[in-house]
Amino acid sequence: MSPLALIATARAPLAAFAAMGALWGGFAATLPDLKAMLGVSEGTLGLMLLGTPLAGVAAMLIAAQAGSALGRLALPLAVAAMALAFALPGHLAAPALFVLALLACGATTGLLDVLMNARVAALEAARGVHLMNLCHAGYSLGYGISAIIVGFLRAEALPPGLVMAAPAAVALILALVAIERDGRIEGLSRPPRGVGSGLGVVPLIGGAIVLIAFMSEHAAEAWSALHIEKTLGGSPAEGAMGPATIALTMAAARLGGQAIIARIAPVRLLMGGAAISAAGALIAAAATGPAMAYAGFVVMGIGSSVIAPTAFSLVGRLARPEARARAIARATLYGYFGYFFGPPTLGLIAEFAGLRGAFVFAAVALGFVPMLARLIARRGG
Repeated sequence: MSPLALIATARAPLAAFAAMGALWGGFAATLPDLKAMLGVSEGTLGLMLLGTPLAGVAAMLIAAQAGSALGRLALPLAVAAMALAFALPGHLAAPALFVLALLACGATTGLLDVLMNARVAALEAARGVHLMNLCHAGYSLGYGISAIIVGFLRAEALPPGLVMAAPAAVALILALVAIERDGRIEGLSRPPRGVGSGLGVVPLIGGAIVLIAFMSEHAAEAWSALHIEKTLGGSPAEGAMGPATIALTMAAARLGGQAIIARIAPVRLLMGGAAISAAGALIAAAATGPAMAYAGFVVMGIGSSVIAPTAFSLVGRLARPEARARAIARATLYGYFGYFFGPPTLGLIAEFAGLRGAFVFAAVALGFVPMLARLIARRGG
């Protein structure tokens, strides 16, 4: 299938991935200004961010029921809700209200994550093509472009509320692109009572791999701007290039991975990606200036780019057809503990060990991926 045909096939979930990337990219690049607006330390900000995962996990637990109830409009409505949620934090300088806004951001992210990954898995099974790398590349591309644009907006000294309104507006437009005539996500409903779930341990192992990937990936994106500005003395524009560098590298690597995924064994891809990503995290930790940090982020992005999409594809491939959507939803739930808890965890580590120590922690966590890759290969046959 040609690249244009792949994009057309994945249009709706690809738009959803791009919207999520734009919103989180804008948030990460605005984080230094949000921290200044609130007047808190890294550790306090990390604790405030902990509200995000709690809401996200709660939303993931009801995502299957919500997806079934909303039918073909589930994906675009989830994108629109997330866009509206992310328009809030930049306007709320009161810590309590800021935390409430983060709860909305977390809940809508959790809901959309389950729905869009399940939709991609369904399209892969129905069309017999690999789409997961392409769609995750859409997330990274949206993230990187948004971070760059936000960097320019921050350089103009615009208030955080106005800065974050830009990615929110883009995401609302992408919600329209995510509308499909046949977009219902089949297989989200639970089986009748007395019938086994058919999920097994594959979603658990795959979710653990995604957890580590997203913990390191999203935490690096979220804290790279502060690392460059605070640790290395970079400007706001240089700081915004931190998350942009990671995201754009991952977008390019994932587009390349779309072509090589069928040629390399998934387990080898997971092991190699983890090793490369860990090396990049260590380079970023040892950086003496923004340029060296960017180099570390490039290496980290190349390695991290293949881990989560490969794990999701493995879960979808190894699950029973009637349980595929629920298996992806379960792996997403497990995996996005890392997506949500990564930034606050690194924030707490940075409070005591500095941001350099936080990136070392990410490298150590990535060292567990090879073991899990071998385990899912054995369990899946």
